[in-house]
Amino acid sequence: MKKHNNGFTVIELVFTILLLSFACILFFTQKQSTEATSRDDKKKTAINVIYYSLEEVFYNSNKYYPQNITSEILPSVDPELLKDSEGLLINTAGSAYNYFPTDCLDNKCKKYTLKTSLEKEADFIKTNRN
Repeated sequence: MKKHNNGFTVIELVFTILLLSFACILFFTQKQSTEATSRDDKKKTAINVIYYSLEEVFYNSNKYYPQNITSEILPSVDPELLKDSEGLLINTAGSAYNYFPTDCLDNKCKKYTLKTSLEKEADFIKTNRN
């Protein structure tokens, strides 16, 4: 008599479940890492846009830096870029974007620092070049 095995052994089932579990864990870990990198890239892009607008547009026209940043002061920047992923405007409490003007007199500043905190890297910081 021939004996036919129909189905899988317990070892085969356990191995398959472990393999699928490992693949799922790896997928979700990589997905979270990719999403964090994407959020960091968006933050860096926003800071770079603000920086170049301050340097190339505002400073070239006024020969000083503003004490505050708003969409009226920097009309060359999309107002949405002045908000972080939570919708908080630059320099509001809890915002991921910070602007620190220094050496100011009558709302005219000589220096500044732009800063954002990143998830996968150190803080991204830009300072005035003039």
